[in-house]
Amino acid sequence: MKGVILAGGRGTRLFPLTKVTNKHLLPVGREPMIYNPLRQMVSAGIREILVVTSTEHMGDIVSLLGSGVEFGVELTYRVQELAGGIAQALALAEDFANGDRILVILGDNIAVRSVRPYVENFGRQRVGARVLLKRVDSPSDFGIAALDERLILSIEEKPRLPRSEYAVVGYYMYDEQVFDIIRTQKVSPRGELEITNVNNEYIRRSQMEYDILEGPWTDAGTLESWQVANKLLLDAGNEVQE
Repeated sequence: MKGVILAGGRGTRLFPLTKVTNKHLLPVGREPMIYNPLRQMVSAGIREILVVTSTEHMGDIVSLLGSGVEFGVELTYRVQELAGGIAQALALAEDFANGDRILVILGDNIAVRSVRPYVENFGRQRVGARVLLKRVDSPSDFGIAALDERLILSIEEKPRLPRSEYAVVGYYMYDEQVFDIIRTQKVSPRGELEITNVNNEYIRRSQMEYDILEGPWTDAGTLESWQVANKLLLDAGNEVQE
């Protein structure tokens, strides 16, 4: 399996901090934010990793991470020219994946416990995709999953009447079908290729399974959640716990 870290976007919810740098380079605990998803990849045994970021910040990301030798991995980079959504950024990974399964982590998702057990579960899954869920206090702010014991039945973005309290967080696992699925997607009213629509196509095929993410987690995309992320990783010493 290969890894993809999506670290693009303008980080407008973190202005003015992101007027001078990519949000994934902001400090979280004692390290830049992007170190946490990279450490998650390493903890899951993934050694070939693609980082997708924006044109204006590619140089800074490469200066920080280099070839990946510091982490014992091999890094590849791609530029997302326009902010066209998560699925559009993921489409840039097709040649890199080269038919392999992939673990995709959004660069502003911070977790303390290793994702290795869930990657191992995906390895035992015959076909399809797998996402991680987390119970949240404000489900109307997230993409929310309706569940049965094994499969996700539907995902609805920011529902007015949520069908569960479990949000789809920024850890996705896909087989090789994902790139063909992305090609069938249409741009949403907000001008993006939506990852929720990609996931819902796997659901339509009855090929979307899930795990509940254990341990502390936050999306560090706002000033408030960035502060939460700082505390989480300071308490954990920036380590990913097995």
